[in-house]
Amino acid sequence: MTQAATGNNTSPVALAEELRPLLARNAVQTERDRRLPEENVKALEASNLFNVMTPKRWGGLGAPLTTSIKTFAELAKGCGSTGWVAMVINGINWWASRLPDAGQEEIFAKAGIRLCAAGGPTSKGRPVEGGVRISGKFPFASGCWHASWGGLSVEIEDDARKIEVVTAFAPMTELQIEDTWHVAGMRGTGSNTLVADEVFVPDHRVLKLANLLNGEHQGVRHTGELSDKHAWSAANALIGPGPIIGIAQAMLDKVIEGTGKRGITFTTYARQADSAVVQHQIAEAALKIDGAYLHLMNAADQVDRVAAAGQRMDYLARARTRGVVGYATKLLRCAVDTLASMGGASGFADASPLQRMWRDANIATRNALLATDPALEIYGRALLGIEGNITAIV
Repeated sequence: MTQAATGNNTSPVALAEELRPLLARNAVQTERDRRLPEENVKALEASNLFNVMTPKRWGGLGAPLTTSIKTFAELAKGCGSTGWVAMVINGINWWASRLPDAGQEEIFAKAGIRLCAAGGPTSKGRPVEGGVRISGKFPFASGCWHASWGGLSVEIEDDARKIEVVTAFAPMTELQIEDTWHVAGMRGTGSNTLVADEVFVPDHRVLKLANLLNGEHQGVRHTGELSDKHAWSAANALIGPGPIIGIAQAMLDKVIEGTGKRGITFTTYARQADSAVVQHQIAEAALKIDGAYLHLMNAADQVDRVAAAGQRMDYLARARTRGVVGYATKLLRCAVDTLASMGGASGFADASPLQRMWRDANIATRNALLATDPALEIYGRALLGIEGNITAIV
């Protein structure tokens, strides 16, 4: 009933680092095909890196949140799309580990299970005996080409006209993929639209948002590990910037390498590295990346520590995490924009990886859960003690 875990004790971060050359070599193909090459998928599978966040009871690594974020960053240094897909599949696998016992047992019954999920609730589910029946289109399902299960976020209205938001998991064999992901960056994530036509999902495969936000695990026998105790809204937001950190770090390395080889046109500088302006810019970009990383690691460490103590994060701490994510995302976008400018016009040539990294980072930082202004408003309202907030997902 369980998946086979990686047979050695190698850190997932170290395993991700070993895969970087392969991912970088396949990055152009990943973007061209608008999905991960099979070689990338097999390499991630062999290293168990789709299950960094999956509990050990289901063959996962059950890693601390800090380790998970570092792993996704390391993968994204080689290929931003691969790092993003690995992050999403890990996250949704973790979601499924909070289903009722029967749901966990069904989904994790086979090895090599990979889950994706669409964005916010765009359709309504119809309650029926024993479950819910769903029809509709569900966009932004990153990694759907490589998934065996798909999560559909829907609203369900009971007899009392009470609305409940849930994610219902269905086998990908019961869903269709509509090819809608034609974008400027993160092209290889294959974040297409899932289509459901009167799909029945039994109750044991229905994950309730209210339970997640209240820290209530729907499992009874299959629970108790560190990842089962992570504050859902905080952990779910914190993993998002992980791949962007890796992209930014890779850009920084690439630009630093180029400053010793490239001059500044129409100036006396034969090397960018000799320019005080460039020195200032490179330092500022590096510190913004470091700042984002340190903010995220500090917040993730807090989530890990609170979970390990068997406690629940208070509201202000959870709201602060949302603020940290939005602020860190802003720092990363500013850094990659500066680095792209330093790379010059040649950095935007098709043959240069800099332009792909810049496009990937700019698309990724536009993800709704990473948006800076709403995140800062969420935290600001909590700091000021203003009753109510702009979202329930805190």
